Amino acid sequence: MNGLAPSATAASGIAVELRGVSKTFRQKQRSERLRDALRGMFRPPVREVRALQNIDLSIRRGEIVAYAGPNGAGKSTTVKMLSGMLAPDAGTVRSLGMDPVRERVRYVSKIGVVFGQRTELWSDHPVAASFEWKRVVWDIPRPRYERMRDLVKEVLGLGEFFHSLTRELSLGQKMRAELGLALLHEPELLFLDEPTIGLDVLAKRTILGFIKELNREQGVTIMITSHDMAELEQLAGRIVLIDHGRLAFDGPFERLRREVSDQRRLLLETPPGPAPA
Repeated sequence: MNGLAPSATAASGIAVELRGVSKTFRQKQRSERLRDALRGMFRPPVREVRALQNIDLSIRRGEIVAYAGPNGAGKSTTVKMLSGMLAPDAGTVRSLGMDPVRERVRYVSKIGVVFGQRTELWSDHPVAASFEWKRVVWDIPRPRYERMRDLVKEVLGLGEFFHSLTRELSLGQKMRAELGLALLHEPELLFLDEPTIGLDVLAKRTILGFIKELNREQGVTIMITSHDMAELEQLAGRIVLIDHGRLAFDGPFERLRREVSDQRRLLLETPPGPAPA
């Protein structure tokens, strides 16, 4: 990715810090019983879902961190909180030295966010129109915009479909365009939530290679979520596991493999108990 000066994120220091962060959602409950359903029209029962529970997490500048866990574990809630879309119920969130919610206007100009199951591309317009729209919204000076546009077009291979309607693109093409769009304003920090979901092997390889190059050459700090552990290990040396809203592991992949291996060995070596009578 020649053409850009190294980002300030290559400097030492903390990019992201969560301390004692908790988040609870309240969901209305529906009943199949007519009597309960009628009562629920006036005072519906509510169930509390504890999405995050007392989370402590730090990410260094220039680091790639893999963030993994089962569905509903709290991954997307964390990303939304770090991107300024949600506020915590308890605890503090600091990112790039700012409060993502209270200083959101200034903060979002320094981050990029890609959700694998959501899009910022206009479905009934060419990809080029979405790029131009972002230039206007972010007030990116045209010379800077054209330099970044041409760079991501080249590196991500967007030229072949840049003037095609978004709804006509394959999943892989859309995700490459989403990444390019997220990078137009040269963010210091990039949040990627399931960026390769549903993609074929070739599309995954292209996107993962680009992410590694972006971090290596520009020092962009990256947090990526995925269900594919092999994919995450290609990118990051450190993995954070979350389960039921709590951090279950934080460390290098090597230690995770060792601990999983030790647990398997313990199960295999545990002598069987007495046979039932």
